[in-house]
Amino acid sequence: MKVIKAQTAGFCFGVKRAVDQVYDLAAKEKEPVYTYGPIIHNEEVVRDLEEKGVQVLNGKEDLLSVKKGTVVIRSHGVAEEVYDLICENGLNLADATCPFVKKIHRIVRREGENGREIVIIGNANHPEVEGIRGWCVSKVTVIGTEEEAEEFEPNSDTGVCVVSQTTFNYKKFNKLVEILSKKRYDILVLNTICNATEERQQEARKIAADVDAMIVIGGRHSSNTQKLFEICKEECKNTYYIQTLEDLDVHSMQSMSCVGITAGASTPNNIIEEVHKECQK
Repeated sequence: MKVIKAQTAGFCFGVKRAVDQVYDLAAKEKEPVYTYGPIIHNEEVVRDLEEKGVQVLNGKEDLLSVKKGTVVIRSHGVAEEVYDLICENGLNLADATCPFVKKIHRIVRREGENGREIVIIGNANHPEVEGIRGWCVSKVTVIGTEEEAEEFEPNSDTGVCVVSQTTFNYKKFNKLVEILSKKRYDILVLNTICNATEERQQEARKIAADVDAMIVIGGRHSSNTQKLFEICKEECKNTYYIQTLEDLDVHSMQSMSCVGITAGASTPNNIIEEVHKECQK
C-alpha cells in the first residue's frame, strides 16, 4: 500500500506555541497552573497535562473560584472581560493566544470604533469566535451558512466589516462573501483565515482526490479537523475521521492501493507517525 502523508499535517505555529508554553509552566511553576478551557482540542494532550498538574477552567465561574496561580489563555483567545477577571483576582496571566487571532481582536475593535458593524464568518459556538465577539464594540453577527448569509440585513447607516474564524473552510468563506457582496452596501472584507489553515486544506483536498482512502486525524471537538474531514470527503468517499490509532480499522483498507493521511492543527506528531507506520505495514 502506498501511503501519502500531508506535509502540513499536525501542530500549526499557534498551537505548538501554546502547548509548549503550558508544558514549560507546568515544569517550573510552584503555584498551580490552569488553562482557560482545554489548551487545544486534543484529549491526549489535555490528559497528559492534567497528569502534570495542569487544571482546566471551564468558564468564568471556575475562574472566580481560583485564589492563586497562573492562568493560561489558550490559542483560541478569549473575550476582553476574561483578561480583566484574571487581573482583578490577582492571578498571573500567561497569554498563549495565537497572534493571528490577536490580529482579528484588533481589527474588530478598530472597525467597531470606526462605526462599522461586524460580521464574523465562522461557527458561533467555537471558542475562537466567542472570543472575537468579546472584542467587538459595535453590532456583531456570526454567519456560518449560506442561509444565514442570505438572511443577513445590515444597518443601512453604517458600513460592515467581515472577518473570518482562522480555521474556517476557505472555499466556503469565499461563497459566503460572494452572497454578502451582492447586497450592495459598504462592505470591508478581510480574509483572516490563517495561511497555515488554507495551505492544510488545499493540500488535503489535492491528496484526497488522488487516493483510494483518506485518513483525517484529530480531536472530536476540533473545528479545523472537522473541516478537513468535510473537504476530504468531497474528494474521496472512503474518508475516515479518527482521533488515535485505536480508532483505525486497518483491515478495511487492505484492498486499497493508495492511502492519504492528514491531521488537524491540534494533533501531536507522535499520533500521526503511529498511524503512518501502521498503514505502511
